[in-house]
Amino acid sequence: MLVTWDDSYRYAVIALWNDAAVKDGYKELTEQSFDGIFAGNPYWDKESTFLLLANEEVIGFACGCTGDDLPLGDVAGYITCIVLASGFETDANYLMLLTALEKRFKQLDKKQADILFFNPMLLPWYIPETPKHEHNNAPGVPVESKLYAFLLKSGYIERAKQCAMYLHLSEFTMPDEISVKEAKASAQGYTIERFDPGKHAGVDDMLYGFGNPLWQKEIGASTANGVPVVIAAYQGRTIGFAGPVIRQANGRGYFAGIGVLPDHEGHGLGSILFYKLCEAFREIGTDYMSLYTGMSNPAIRIYERAGFQTVKIFAVMRREFA
Repeated sequence: MLVTWDDSYRYAVIALWNDAAVKDGYKELTEQSFDGIFAGNPYWDKESTFLLLANEEVIGFACGCTGDDLPLGDVAGYITCIVLASGFETDANYLMLLTALEKRFKQLDKKQADILFFNPMLLPWYIPETPKHEHNNAPGVPVESKLYAFLLKSGYIERAKQCAMYLHLSEFTMPDEISVKEAKASAQGYTIERFDPGKHAGVDDMLYGFGNPLWQKEIGASTANGVPVVIAAYQGRTIGFAGPVIRQANGRGYFAGIGVLPDHEGHGLGSILFYKLCEAFREIGTDYMSLYTGMSNPAIRIYERAGFQTVKIFAVMRREFA
């Protein structure tokens, strides 16, 4: 039997997650983290959250979300998760939960279902072969999961693969070549340093130029509120960034991304920014860094030269409704 969310099943859903979803590498749920990710999230919708029951036992959980203020939110519903208990991972059960999510999205006049990193419900996962080092968000569907294989069979298109990358900062060293690149950039009028509102202008213009709403929100707030951000500037105007420089309580270095405006590419600024960011994290006692990037993104070479290794691959997927 399929039903929409009923809070009386909360503990059963947490138990299901901690048995089934954890096998795909996701972090365990507690009452507190369930509320933080799901029930307390401003985009939580009981009508977009489904339970699959067998003899009153929860054997399946699916959650999606929508919001016109989200990227693609005017046309897309986001699939957050579809989880089935061990022994119940059949195509028929996956289909019941998936169909329910899609039907809800269509009721809300959405034209497609997406699984991608703009989803505001963030699912933390453990980095393999580490002492439970974790990343704060899954940018898609793990490609080794049963859900991934089912979605491909169900007409979902894989739009991109995201490489999840990891580095323990005890293994980071600043290459000599970065000093050479920085000297050349300086001779061309560029500086790479921490953002200082008294020295640097043009942050809003830079962020608008990237067209990335997450960067606009996070980097804009960081520079406005004094959170450290490594920036590249040309004659005092900000044209690139890496950051923010935040050590999370779990020892991870959290940052939103790295970018250089197209008009200023070709000077090695991306590499310098990223290495300076790694250095800044190490200076504040950060244990490790993790990030994800597109498999075809040229920046992956910067990360690999810094010592990062790909530890997991996620698929960004979409199905457009007929």
